[in-house]
Amino acid sequence: MSVESHIAMFNEIFILILFLALMLIYRWAFQTLPDERWQIIGCIPYLKLTDGSWQGWNLTWYGFFNAVAIVFAVCMFLILIGSLSTPLIAGLFLMTLLLAICLPAAKMIAFLIEKKQNTFTVGGASFIGIIAAPWCILLTNVTAGQWIGFNILPISALAAMSIAYTLGEGIGRLACISFGCCYGKPLADCSPLINKIFQKHNFIFSGKTKKIAYAHELDGQQVIPVQALTAVIYSLTGLAGCYLFLKGFTSAAFVLTLIVTQLWRALSEFLRADYRGEGNISVYQIMASIACLYGLIITYIFNETHTGKPDLVLGLATIWNPAVLITLSALWIVIFYYMGKSRVTNSLIEIHVLRENI
Repeated sequence: MSVESHIAMFNEIFILILFLALMLIYRWAFQTLPDERWQIIGCIPYLKLTDGSWQGWNLTWYGFFNAVAIVFAVCMFLILIGSLSTPLIAGLFLMTLLLAICLPAAKMIAFLIEKKQNTFTVGGASFIGIIAAPWCILLTNVTAGQWIGFNILPISALAAMSIAYTLGEGIGRLACISFGCCYGKPLADCSPLINKIFQKHNFIFSGKTKKIAYAHELDGQQVIPVQALTAVIYSLTGLAGCYLFLKGFTSAAFVLTLIVTQLWRALSEFLRADYRGEGNISVYQIMASIACLYGLIITYIFNETHTGKPDLVLGLATIWNPAVLITLSALWIVIFYYMGKSRVTNSLIEIHVLRENI
């Protein structure tokens, strides 16, 4: 068997492992996370009250899954960009720059559109990321690239980013299921066709602290499993894009992942019941449509015919580095605190001694 055949087989095994792992996780998550106990992961007491109890901060599974999703996306980006022999420092510099833009945008855009201070929007953050990404790449090339001596191929980096984002957001939908946000319309309000499609496969959320309960009182009702649909569609698209990338079709990988994710974002909002702003067509849907057109223009401008053949082994070796692993762990902690410390729920904690166990 030739070296090319071994490489192709390794690529396919990598994609297959990711596919099986994600499907197994989703099978568990779709059955489990709508339950009330999967919203709060833990409580930390921080203020003692006059009656001896403590006021506590709630740490959420929303933050946990978002941290996992973002770290996984960064790992995938570093693997893919590293497979093209791009220096690790280049990938880290670029991702740091992009995260510094997108993380604040997730909160700022939600406030501008939904008028809520304690809400995050992945849709808004991804739109800003798509707009900013090409210019972040060019900025990286003319700053760190000039100083250290590297040059990132724009379309290759854009494809790696888009694939990483697509897979990361697929996993990130688990955060929405656990928190009860981004929820679908109740089947009772849908057409007979929608009822027939989702009669056996729907979500029923429980718990009065889930967003679906305090925002629309739809807990205990069958609703369209929009988050699950998004997770599966994005994950399959991301894996297909990853396969195209490893085969050397970087432009095709970028266009596929960008168009599918943004079109689904626009279409899926017709199935959602949570507040998305005023009007029949939301700002997020307009953003998604603009992102599709913008992405096609960027592909035409930065299209490259010779990007080199990716080497997955080289890419995997990129992240198997103590400094990278420590950085990713620190990133997970920061994201978990930033997105996991609940601002819309509170807790009262009573701490006492178990005399019978002394």
